[in-house]
This record gives sequence, structure tokens and C-alpha cells, in this order.
Amino acid sequence: MMRLVSSVGLVFILAIGGGAASVHVALDRLAGFDGLTVGPWIAFPNRGTPGADPYSKARFSRNAELPLGKAEGLAFLAAADSAGEPLRRACSYRIEGRLPAARFWTLYPSDAQARPLPAQKLRWPGLHSMQVLRRADNSFEIVASPAPHPGNWLSTGGAGTMNLVLTLYDAPALGNPDAAEVELPLIYRTGCE
Repeated sequence: MMRLVSSVGLVFILAIGGGAASVHVALDRLAGFDGLTVGPWIAFPNRGTPGADPYSKARFSRNAELPLGKAEGLAFLAAADSAGEPLRRACSYRIEGRLPAARFWTLYPSDAQARPLPAQKLRWPGLHSMQVLRRADNSFEIVASPAPHPGNWLSTGGAGTMNLVLTLYDAPALGNPDAAEVELPLIYRTGCE
């Protein structure tokens, strides 16, 4: 009798523990099911819509997130450079290229949960479309590095991995079915400390 009770108890513990662990893994992973990949960047166009997958909806509720709606904009996240290597805060990167037409955009380094890295010297740690220096052909080059650089610079000081978050607000090209054809900047590692 005792063996039966302990077997049933073990099954319940495994079932409840396994279920809780699988929910934890599903809710804590950043990726969703309907990702749009453009080079090293990935976005989830359905995140702020009623068509979002159930895990995304649960994640938003649990984390009190307020995702952008489809008509408002789209956030792209890069966890690796264009060569597929993870982005590290101690390394320097060159982010260059063009962006699709958008009313406004922001780019900032973040931690694994897409929270901005701590600002240094009381300033926002990112760049936006109104302050970026551009070339004559409207392309740009941004250096993401722990050490200051002239021109467009994102501070990434510290240790560990990071992500880059590029948010395009009111971008008409992202609302059509050919959004995967959109051109986004490439990310090149230039060195590590």
C-alpha cells in the first residue's frame, strides 16, 4: 500500500513539476512562433495583435509589457552579428546599411530580456533617427563599443552578452506581405577587449 501511495505521489510531483518547468521555459524564451528574419534581425509582427500566439500573450501579461500594434511599428532584435556570433558587450561592432522608410526609429543595446543596458552619464543609451549622422546616399554607420568613438556611437560597456533592439515606428514597408524583402543594417564585429 505504501509503495502505491509513494508511486502516485511521485507521478503527481513529476507531472506538476514538469508542467511548471515547461511553462517557465515557454514564457521566458524571447522568441515567438511567427518570426520575421532579416539578416541578423528578427521581429514578431503579430506580437501586439489579437493574432499573437498564446505564449506571447501570457508573457505580455506576466511581464506587464505593452507591445506595439501592427500599425504602430515593429521591433527587431539582433542577438548575433551578421556572421552568427553572439553579441558581447566587451566587443566592438560596426552597424551599417540602410533602413526602410519610417517616421521614426530607435536603436539601443539591451540585455537578454530586451531591457536597455544601464545608461551612462544620465543619458539614454541608444540612438534615434533624428540624431544619426548619415552619408550622402542616406546610409549610416554606427559603432557599438565599450570605448567612445567619433560619429554615431552606442555605449555597450560591461561584461556578458547583449542584444541590439531596432524599433521602426510607422514604417509602411513592414505592413505588406513582402516585409521579408526589407533591407536592414548588417552587424560586423570589429574587435574585442
